Amino acid sequence: MFDTVEGFLQSQNNLMPIRYSYSQIKKMTRGFKDKLGEGGYGSVYKGKLRSGYIAAIKILGKPKSNGQEFINEVATIGRIHHVNVVRLIGFCATRSKRALVYEFMPNGSLEKYLFSQEGNISLSCKQMYDISVGVARGIEYLHRGCDMQILHFDIKPHNILLDENFNPKVSDFGLAKLNPTDDSMVSLTAARGTMGYMAPELFYKNIGRVSYKADVYSYGMLLMEMAGRRRNLNAFADHTSQIYFPSWVYDQFKEGKEIDMGEATDEEREMVRKMVITALWCIQMGPSNRPSMNKVVEMLEGTAEALEMPPKPFLTPQEMPIEDQ
Repeated sequence: MFDTVEGFLQSQNNLMPIRYSYSQIKKMTRGFKDKLGEGGYGSVYKGKLRSGYIAAIKILGKPKSNGQEFINEVATIGRIHHVNVVRLIGFCATRSKRALVYEFMPNGSLEKYLFSQEGNISLSCKQMYDISVGVARGIEYLHRGCDMQILHFDIKPHNILLDENFNPKVSDFGLAKLNPTDDSMVSLTAARGTMGYMAPELFYKNIGRVSYKADVYSYGMLLMEMAGRRRNLNAFADHTSQIYFPSWVYDQFKEGKEIDMGEATDEEREMVRKMVITALWCIQMGPSNRPSMNKVVEMLEGTAEALEMPPKPFLTPQEMPIEDQ
């Protein structure tokens, strides 16, 4: 496994990120003093580079399989420079010791602002809308802006980080896949991603091929949660019709009703309407019915009047009317 990782790093010496030794990593984090959080991959610490720049340092836990997730992260994100994608400053690969050094995002992940129970860390409607456009631009860049097409496969609130001005940056490329840009189809050996955001073609082979449209679907689910400020799937909803939020919203819109936003300006209602209709397009069951990410940016930046309602989205193919199948 170490040879695989080492071989990859030697062959990719044109990558921008800096290679650090483990002792440098230890020094930057002052002996792993300030822990920012942890996940299935390991822990993240706050660190300081020699330049005085603050960084977030992800220490990877037990190396999985052949170090593929580490290679994915360095290979994909190492070649990216975009305002809406988190920057990988460097990495460490000393035998089993692995670390990734990123720019630090002081406002953490979008998740805590979306589903915050405290209600005291709330983003304005305009901020939420701006974040949704920024994320769309970041994903569009991954799909079309680099020499390789990068498919993220794990777009969700937890992987959208916010800088000091609440500019969003797409992060966590452990599941990403690099594709030649002319290749519209992706070969996958296993479904990858997070339940609730994963595109149906990853489960149901008869819907369509796996492509960049899988990220469009995940983005649509994220966008719907941002517009409604609640999870898409809620088994404890008051009405069974609200368990799957997108189909409930769709019915509301079809009847000419809006999402209840309390005290909201016309401009705010317009933003939410654009977010919802765009999200409904993104989460269409068939990949070919979903827009590309540059189309998504256009839809969000245009007017709500210009947007047509899509067909009703379904959670599983079993719910679809027979003729659509």
